[in-house]
Amino acid sequence: MYVRDRMTKDPYSIQASAGITELMGLMREKNLKKVPVLDGEKVVGMISNSDIEKVSPTKATSLSVFEINYLLSKIQVRDAMNRNFTVVTPDELIEDAAVEMRTNRVNAVPVVENGKLVGIMTESDLFDALIDVLGARLIGTRFVVSTKDKEGVLSEVSTIISNHGVNILHLAVVRHDENNSADMILRVDSLNVEEILQEIEAKGYTVTGVTKNRG
Repeated sequence: MYVRDRMTKDPYSIQASAGITELMGLMREKNLKKVPVLDGEKVVGMISNSDIEKVSPTKATSLSVFEINYLLSKIQVRDAMNRNFTVVTPDELIEDAAVEMRTNRVNAVPVVENGKLVGIMTESDLFDALIDVLGARLIGTRFVVSTKDKEGVLSEVSTIISNHGVNILHLAVVRHDENNSADMILRVDSLNVEEILQEIEAKGYTVTGVTKNRG
């Protein structure tokens, strides 16, 4: 799955020369937490509510509302934006984008193609991708098979499931290096899986966390 498949396309943006009050209005109206900043078509920064707070008068100020508004009217977006930001491309894998976001401790990154802003990847986009990858919204049964991390386990378990005429919709593996074990998280397209689970356990595996989604 690539960034272009999950990113928010045609995101709201603002020019670096725009006033900070214009930005505040945009963020309030569109309920935005972070906005890409452009100089023409080039992405030159990112700005968030916390960046705005850094250049705004504090709540403890003795200034009047009119004085505060006057000071804010003199501030441009370029004065508050974060110039140290991470960029991803549409052709990057979403897991690579997630690693970059986690490494740089950011919750949103602009997506740039041929020097132009084409999207934004947010934590919400990644959460939605994770939900889809794990098939959490699909009708069926989710269960976990705990086993030693060794060859042939997936083949044996999938054969059991297939022999019952049931399809595996989604599969994920979580490895535990400390004891050379692993958890296989499977989601299948059937709610009647009791015989499948019994046969899997008869092969020496442990089945845990059985959850059924009836839609």
